[in-house]
Amino acid sequence: MKRKTLFFVFLLVTVLVLNGCAHFYQDLKDLGQEDEFQISSNFEIVDGKTKVLIGFTEKPGQAEFDQVKGLGGEITRAFEIVPAIAAKIPSVAIDKLSQNPKIRYVEPDVEVFALGQTVPWGIDRVFGEETYDFATWDITRGDGIAVAILDTGIDENHEDLPALLGGVTTVDNTHWGSDGSGHGTHVAGTVAALDNNIGVVGVGPEIGIYAVKVLSDGGSGSVDSVVAGIDWAVKQGIPILNMSLGSSTHSQTLKEACDAAYLAGHLIVSSAGNSGNPAGRGDNVGYPAAYETVIAVAASTDNDRRASFSSTGPAVELIAPGSSILSTIPGNGYGTKSGTSMASPHAAGVAALAWAANPTLTNVELREVLQETAEDLGLSSNHQGYGLVRADLAVREVADIAPPETGNVDGTVRDGENNGIEGASVIVEGTSLLATTDGIGYYLIENVPAGNQEVKASADGYYSATATVTVIGNETVTQDFNLVEITIETFTVSGSVKDIDGVALQAASVVIEGTDFSAETDASGSYTIGNVAEGIYDITASKDGYAPQTENVNVVADKEVNFVLAEAGVEPVIEKFELINTSNPAWARVTVEWSVSSNIGLASVKSEMLLEGSVLDSKTSSISGTQASGNHELRNRGGQGQTYTIILTVIDNAGETASKTKEIDL
Repeated sequence: MKRKTLFFVFLLVTVLVLNGCAHFYQDLKDLGQEDEFQISSNFEIVDGKTKVLIGFTEKPGQAEFDQVKGLGGEITRAFEIVPAIAAKIPSVAIDKLSQNPKIRYVEPDVEVFALGQTVPWGIDRVFGEETYDFATWDITRGDGIAVAILDTGIDENHEDLPALLGGVTTVDNTHWGSDGSGHGTHVAGTVAALDNNIGVVGVGPEIGIYAVKVLSDGGSGSVDSVVAGIDWAVKQGIPILNMSLGSSTHSQTLKEACDAAYLAGHLIVSSAGNSGNPAGRGDNVGYPAAYETVIAVAASTDNDRRASFSSTGPAVELIAPGSSILSTIPGNGYGTKSGTSMASPHAAGVAALAWAANPTLTNVELREVLQETAEDLGLSSNHQGYGLVRADLAVREVADIAPPETGNVDGTVRDGENNGIEGASVIVEGTSLLATTDGIGYYLIENVPAGNQEVKASADGYYSATATVTVIGNETVTQDFNLVEITIETFTVSGSVKDIDGVALQAASVVIEGTDFSAETDASGSYTIGNVAEGIYDITASKDGYAPQTENVNVVADKEVNFVLAEAGVEPVIEKFELINTSNPAWARVTVEWSVSSNIGLASVKSEMLLEGSVLDSKTSSISGTQASGNHELRNRGGQGQTYTIILTVIDNAGETASKTKEIDL
């Protein structure tokens, strides 16, 4: 019932738009259309006539049809969504048509092709750290929403695809429920493959799909077949159109069809194109993806980089998995393909889930949600747009559901030869949460409170190890441990403790932390600690009136460790504190370049990003020695056009601090 209601709303909006032709055309002009006549080149000759698309100033009638026929033309298709027709005409007729003030352009009916021929892990990625079956599906699996797959058709008999809600063929006489190419079936599986314990699963296993066959079994079609497919999908009231296809040639007819569909309330998602280069240079996004009313989707790899083939440019709006994507192929089969064709249906599926979760959204509002919840991969905006499309974040945003307050921690505990340690204990310190490793050293701790947590691994016969992990609600973070085995062989740690002038410090204390080993320096400032087992230790030298110094030492043989202590009470110095604006369309970013020093030794340096007194982001680095330099990147999603306060704080080994503050407009 929800599906029928939603589709009726879309159909009603579409009818109102198409019936109001004058208002419809005015809206097109508002989107940048022009009235002056335009003519293109690169026409294709078929049976002695030129394939063209003819755009009119208003919806053509019998008089316009008669003129085309009078010039020896054959009208092959008239559109309702745009004031244009497809025709075959003698080449000499083009110049005569240009003299008609009611004709705005004559352009070639160029071929468009399926993008992507090589190829899946991507479903898992767009749900963030959720694991199957995805928690987002508790909110919606896509019931009540539908996606039109404008492609090579869909195998209607595939056991892992939902029953098609309908379809149309605009390219040839083949049935829309068959797919001789396999491209459209593969795209459909990424959107909506069933959750049925066989094959693969799509982004939303209850999303409805329509097969709009605009490309032949050979993977090609023409602009008129694509526009006719858009025309049909709008008439059916299908909310989302996925076009994993494209051309390097602009078509005014195709552009206006996309614009009209968008104005009618539909969301259009398209592959950005496979014309990219390894360096990621240039503006090479294809059409229709490059049009303003279309979401252009680039392709990412399984390590969150841009796929080398993925087109780049300012039109890129989102990025989604597009390298080696496993999905359905005709004949109840499965296969992998790569290309932005594979990325686009990930984004279309996410859009469908979000719209199903909140059907009251407009297409414009939904598009903004996809942008705002995209994950910044740290790539150029010309490569990723707003970032990686995220189903979990988009659905929770529109459903107004707070993220879970607990997550999980998993990983392995191994020895020095990388063998799993069975029976090792892993505990979240300060809680009762713990786990014991299995035969391969694997552990899993569930329901860990979100935030920074200290996790400790220990096993009989090994030294313990501790790590700080950042737990995110409903996600699993992996932390592996390698423990050092305790052996019966022991070694000697010795050395000296002196001040910064080289004078020996008598009665200074030297402690190997975490053990019972300690010593005190003699009159010459020397110390010796024997019977130290092999391992990695923090060794600290201290004396009243001096700042303590700690060295991390790997004891695998006799070690000489010398300390130089400085008098306490001297503040550290911030020598460099510079801010560089590195913002992109999705994030307000600043790079903090710093250089600090202390004559008693450095401990840490922290950068903080504040807006109106609230800390939005911070980075802390542990440092050592008397001088250190580096940089921190701070960021705030979508926070451009505001003045931020940046605070840099340095702490030395004595706990003394120094801070500086600057403001920057991002």
